[in-house]
Amino acid sequence: MTVDGREVRTSPTAGPRPATAVATPVRGRAHVVLPAYNEAASLPSLLHRIAEVARTEQVTVWVVDDGSSDGTGDVAEAAGLDVRLVRHPVNLGLGQAVQTGLRAALGDADEDDFIVVMDADDTHDPSLITKLGNEIIAGSDVVICSRFVDGGDDKTAPLFRRMLSRGAAVLFRRVLGLVDVHDFTSGFRAYRVSLLTRASTHWGERLVEERGFACMVELLLKLRHCHPVITEVPLELRYDRKQGPSKLKLRRTIVQYVRLLARDRLTPAPYREL
Repeated sequence: MTVDGREVRTSPTAGPRPATAVATPVRGRAHVVLPAYNEAASLPSLLHRIAEVARTEQVTVWVVDDGSSDGTGDVAEAAGLDVRLVRHPVNLGLGQAVQTGLRAALGDADEDDFIVVMDADDTHDPSLITKLGNEIIAGSDVVICSRFVDGGDDKTAPLFRRMLSRGAAVLFRRVLGLVDVHDFTSGFRAYRVSLLTRASTHWGERLVEERGFACMVELLLKLRHCHPVITEVPLELRYDRKQGPSKLKLRRTIVQYVRLLARDRLTPAPYREL
């Protein structure tokens, strides 16, 4: 007889029924999307650390050069990794850089792969990529590297960023009822390829509409209509590794969060299951 496409032999004699063969989960490739705007100073260190992960993991890095003027794209191309460079002629914002990176990775990824989005400023620990892959294999559809679970930390970040992230987490948890999510604004996440494919098929170019930092919350809100399994792993944010100034504009980001929440409340849910 065959089980899951494989031949399984059974005994012709009477006795207990043999157990059904269980397929071992396949370890796919990690497609790491790095939205980058003027990150030439940070990329070499980050890509070196990703290369260490690539010793034991299959890794493809997608650097989205979002109209940089400091040679970010040239630095990315010089890395000794499987790096794919995608360029925006002008700066389009974080949201469009994430959208471009996700679409590029989805166009190359296999069903068993997973897609990771992380910041290009070297504040995230690439060694977590292995843990993210383990969570995807274990059944998660979205895995968030969270500063707000046991083991997570963001004490090196500026106070205004810490307050903004915590305030957004409280707001979105209470209003949207996503009680299992603690860190809505983390830019370090992993996604199951099949989940992003379903969402991208439905929303198309509208999968990410926000240009700024609110895009990470927007993506999570849209993916929730696919009823994903969401888990979190601890993230120790290393803001002290950041080479350049923050690109986050506090007032603009708050306005984006409020606008995003209002749009989510007023937009009907998809008319069919995703």
